[in-house]
Amino acid sequence: MSLASRMKDRIRIERPVADDSFDGAGSGGWALVAEVAAEVIDALPSRAEKLSEGINIASRPSRVRIRRRKDITASMRVLIGRNVKAESGELEWQTERVTQIIAGPAKYGADATEIMVEDYSSAGNPS
Repeated sequence: MSLASRMKDRIRIERPVADDSFDGAGSGGWALVAEVAAEVIDALPSRAEKLSEGINIASRPSRVRIRRRKDITASMRVLIGRNVKAESGELEWQTERVTQIIAGPAKYGADATEIMVEDYSSAGNPS
């Protein structure tokens, strides 16, 4: 099965933008690099939980494959989501997961790039 036929997810790749104001240290934003079709494969949860300083942290790693790109760096983030039709009739981006790049980018086959991403949440009951 070709990669194109497996790319059923939508992602946005964003790069960090520094805040240049005098008191803006650490308060930068994110700028869109690309919105592309992707194959997002969640890793098995067997080793996804760990204990850090008494807090149970559940990480959710995923493998993301997209058409070959050379402009992705480890400092970027990946939003996994979809476009939905707003009340105005226009398409609007809806984010389902915000992830950080933890490995890659790496060349996958002749025409694809693969990155490993991970999002975090505290495990257990949020209340």
